[in-house]
Amino acid sequence: MDFQNNAFYFIMTYGCQMNQADSEHYAGQLEELGYRMTDEIDMADVILINTCCVRETAEGKVLGKIGELKHLKERNKNLILAVTGCMAQEWRDRLFERAPHLDLVIGTHNIHKLVELIKARQKTAKQYLAADMAVPAFHELPARRFQRFFAWVPIMNGCNKFCTYCIVPYVRGREVSRPLADILKEVRALAAEGYKEITLLGQNVNSYGLDLQDGTGFSSLIRALDGIDGIERIRYMTSHPKDMTFAMIDALVASKKVVSHMHLPIQSGSDELLKKMNRGYTVAHYGELVAYARKKIPDLALTTDLIVGFPGETEAMFSETLDLLKQIRYDMAYTFIYSPRTGTPAAKMGGQISQEEKNRRLQRLMDVQNVFSLEYNRAMETRIYDVIVEGPTKNDAKHWFGRTSSNKMVIWEEDGSVAVGDTVPVCIDKGQTWVLKGHLVK
Repeated sequence: MDFQNNAFYFIMTYGCQMNQADSEHYAGQLEELGYRMTDEIDMADVILINTCCVRETAEGKVLGKIGELKHLKERNKNLILAVTGCMAQEWRDRLFERAPHLDLVIGTHNIHKLVELIKARQKTAKQYLAADMAVPAFHELPARRFQRFFAWVPIMNGCNKFCTYCIVPYVRGREVSRPLADILKEVRALAAEGYKEITLLGQNVNSYGLDLQDGTGFSSLIRALDGIDGIERIRYMTSHPKDMTFAMIDALVASKKVVSHMHLPIQSGSDELLKKMNRGYTVAHYGELVAYARKKIPDLALTTDLIVGFPGETEAMFSETLDLLKQIRYDMAYTFIYSPRTGTPAAKMGGQISQEEKNRRLQRLMDVQNVFSLEYNRAMETRIYDVIVEGPTKNDAKHWFGRTSSNKMVIWEEDGSVAVGDTVPVCIDKGQTWVLKGHLVK
């Protein structure tokens, strides 16, 4: 193919922020090969679907999308269709059986093989699978950033926790930490390019460095990153309570750039269910971490993840989760209905909860949490916060938005005085459950 003659690629990404970061590295490789990004899927010479398999419903959506693309392949025999990510790792060659029109299936540890596989596919028109998890988890690859002032920075891959409901350890492998020097090099380059905010990514960022066994840890990483000029904010996700420590919280507090937002998933307020989930901590220990964090970070915005309807969850256990919400009073909780995931221990457990009951419990959970979310946001009214401008809202170009250090979304009426990437003071006029409304302070 003559790449000077307008060769295009189209990427669709499902799932978590780690998948978003992976897609940026796929895009970077494609652009080095001479392709350009397009928003028109019909124009693409390469279509890449980066997948998630945390829930089987997500897999169903991906399979449906793959089926929809068959007509494009029939129309253009040279079109390359690639499926990557967690579902590619889990399904491997079964994807070719399900969708013979696919060309490439690339697993989670083989992102670096994209260029090689595209070249091979162009020469032979065969199907290619790359899903070997024995290869290193990290490779220094070019990235085509999808945002201008905000960047994802993976610091580790995989997970050793084996929560009984989660498929991640099986498709992402064991924990592998990225070398500290490579992370610092990337962040320095981002700062030089004008990026203001980075988000450190990992299935469990708190356990960063444990596999390196050289004294490197999440705390030392934070201290090293804090010294890089140009970066205004450092975010991190996701934390695991089992590996969060008081010393780690102290390191976050000491940083001038780490945000005041902490996402600390608890999943349930029942110790019995936490044990069945294999979470490795108790509600009491979690509460000690929260109390210490709030003592050290007075303006802390705390968010969490919660699962309702886990196998064996009784009404009494669910009530413990409601009691936890009332005790902790989160700024926001991301609530999920338990969905059996084939291949995980929880899918085989007895005491599966009916969908109707799971729906009822989810609504009850949200009813409690929404009260606190609204209360926290209303308490921000009349106060001024620094916000990094992200641009116009999706449905109204006259209103722009950005986020506070605490990760609260703020919307204001734009008057042409600011640009994307600016850090501006915004006064909060009205706190709503999910967003804040405000005005620019001149």
